[in-house]
Amino acid sequence: MNPSTHFPRERFHVTLLAIAQALFTITAITVMTLSGLVGSKLSPEPMLATLPIAAMMLGTLIGTLPASLFMQKFGRRAGFLIGAGLGGVVGGALSVAGIAMGSFWLFSFASLLLGLYQAFAMYYRFAAVDVVRPAWHSRAISLVLVGGVIAAFLGPWNARATLDWFPGVTDAGPYAVVTVLALLAMLLLSLLKVPPSNEPGSDLPHRPLRRIAAQRDFKVAVLCSAVAYAIMVMLMSATPLGMRNAGFGMGEIAFIMQWHVLGMFAPSFVTGFLITRLGLGNILLSGALLLLAAVLVAAAGQSLSHYWIALVLLGVGWNFLFVGSSSLLTETHTATERGITQGVNDLIVYAMVVTGSLLSGVLVHYLGWGLLNLLSLIPILITLGVILWWNGQKKTGFNTANTEKIN
Repeated sequence: MNPSTHFPRERFHVTLLAIAQALFTITAITVMTLSGLVGSKLSPEPMLATLPIAAMMLGTLIGTLPASLFMQKFGRRAGFLIGAGLGGVVGGALSVAGIAMGSFWLFSFASLLLGLYQAFAMYYRFAAVDVVRPAWHSRAISLVLVGGVIAAFLGPWNARATLDWFPGVTDAGPYAVVTVLALLAMLLLSLLKVPPSNEPGSDLPHRPLRRIAAQRDFKVAVLCSAVAYAIMVMLMSATPLGMRNAGFGMGEIAFIMQWHVLGMFAPSFVTGFLITRLGLGNILLSGALLLLAAVLVAAAGQSLSHYWIALVLLGVGWNFLFVGSSSLLTETHTATERGITQGVNDLIVYAMVVTGSLLSGVLVHYLGWGLLNLLSLIPILITLGVILWWNGQKKTGFNTANTEKIN
C-alpha cells in the first residue's frame, strides 16, 4: 500500500496525541508550580512542602510499569482512558476536596492519583511511534511533545488566574480546571486508533528482558532519560520555593515557570529534524551541556534574570536529552517487546524522579538554592562522560555491547 495514503491518519493521530499531551502537561505544570506552595500551607512541617509533588512522582513510579504492561495486553486507547479517568478526573477532584478540607494528606493522596495519570500519559510519545511509519519515529515523538508549548501558556495561567474561583477556598480553582481538562482528554483519546500491526495480540517471539537490557544503547537511553528528568524535576520543584525565599511573588514565579516549560517543549518543533540532520549523539551531547550550563547559571545568583536563563536552559537541555533518549530506546526493542522495555525504562526514570522531588524540598530548606544546583553537577557530569564515551564507541564501530539487533 502506498505510504502516502497513511499520511492523513498519521497526522491526525499525532495531532490528537499532541493535544492530549498539552492537556496533561497543564496538569503537570499546575502541580509543579502550585502544589509545593499549597503543601507549605497545609503541611505540619516546612520540609514536607514538596511532598505532594513527590507523591505525584511516586504515583507515576508505582503505575508506570503496570501501565505499559496493561497497554501491551489491552491496547493504548484503553490504558490512556483509564489514566485520564482514574488519575486525572478523580485525582483533580480529590485535590479540590483536600484543599477545601484543609487536609494535607488527602491533598497528597490526590497528587498520587495525578501521578497515575502521568504514568499513562508518559506513553503518549511512544504511542506516536505506533501510528507512524518507521522513518518518522523521531519526528513523531518530538511533535507530540509540541503539545507542551500550549501548556506553557495555559499551565502557569491556570496556577495563577484561577486561584480564587471558589470563594473561601483559595487555591482550589486550578485543580478544578485539571479535572475538566482530564475529562476532555478522555473524549479525545477515545478517538485514538493504533494500526493492527502495533496492537497487542502478536505471536511474534520476544527476547527476555536481560538480553534487551544488556544492549549498550538501552543503557545509554535509560541513563539520559533518568538524569534529565530527575534533575529537571528536582530543580523545577525547588524553583517556586527558592524564588519565594528570595522575595519573589506568584506572578514572577509563574513567569519563570512559563518560560521554563517553553524551553522544555518549544524545541520539539525542530528536535526530531535536528536528530535526523545532526545525529542522535550530537543532540544528546548538546542536551547534557545545556543542563550543565543551567545549573552553573542557577548557582551563580538568585536575580530574576538568573532564574530565567537557568530555567530556560534547563528546559531545552531536558528536551534534547528526553526526545533523543526516547528515540534511542525505540531502536532497542520490537513491537512485541515494547511493553516491558518501555515500562522498565520509565520505571527507572521515575525512581530517579521521585528521589529528586523528595530531596528538593529538604535540600532547599537545609542547603539553599545555590548548593542544591551545585550538587546537581555530579549526575550531569557522569551523563556527559557516558555520552562522550558512547559517541566514541559508535564512531569507531565498536558494537560488542550492543549485539541484539532489531529486525
